[in-house]
Amino acid sequence: MKNGGRLIEATYAYADLADSSKIAQSLYKETAAKIIRAFVNSTTRILRNFGGEIRSFDGDRVMAIFIGEDKNWNAVRAAFAINWAVIEVIRPAIKSNWSDGEDFCNIGHRVGIDTGESLIVRGGARNNNDLISVGGAPNIAAKLSDLKQGHTTYVTDRVIGELTEDLLYYDSNGYRQNCWSKLYSRVEIGGTLNTVYGSNTYWGI
Repeated sequence: MKNGGRLIEATYAYADLADSSKIAQSLYKETAAKIIRAFVNSTTRILRNFGGEIRSFDGDRVMAIFIGEDKNWNAVRAAFAINWAVIEVIRPAIKSNWSDGEDFCNIGHRVGIDTGESLIVRGGARNNNDLISVGGAPNIAAKLSDLKQGHTTYVTDRVIGELTEDLLYYDSNGYRQNCWSKLYSRVEIGGTLNTVYGSNTYWGI
């Protein structure tokens, strides 16, 4: 315990629906709400399925905390499953359920993931408070979910370094392919430079 909080080693995943403001402005409010709700509901179920503890919702963004020995594997595996759900479930549902669904079915998203030591404290007022994570990992994961480098999942080298081969490579016609691309330049977040990798891998539940 420290200053009334608890230090933990944790992995943070932020899943964010891309261009949600454009969706809200381009469609009827009821339609936009159904699309955003489908993404948030699917993302929440997947994060929880892989052991994530949902700690916050912010509009179309969901944040989960993973702890334990397999925290990085679980977080990345969940991110790949979210990408699968968007491609194989949500987009087809949009296309088939609205007459003009083909015009806006290709919704995008991004998941940012980082790991490290964080201080968990309780903030707010009596009967109206929640747990708050203080540390580099939650901040960096949130910023990674905002990147627009052509990938759906972004992780730091701290996460990559603890992944097993099944989340580093995939088989394509008998050839082993790398799941990740290293960004050409390091990403500055909160005054620190971070080595970041991006992936478009999708893997169903």
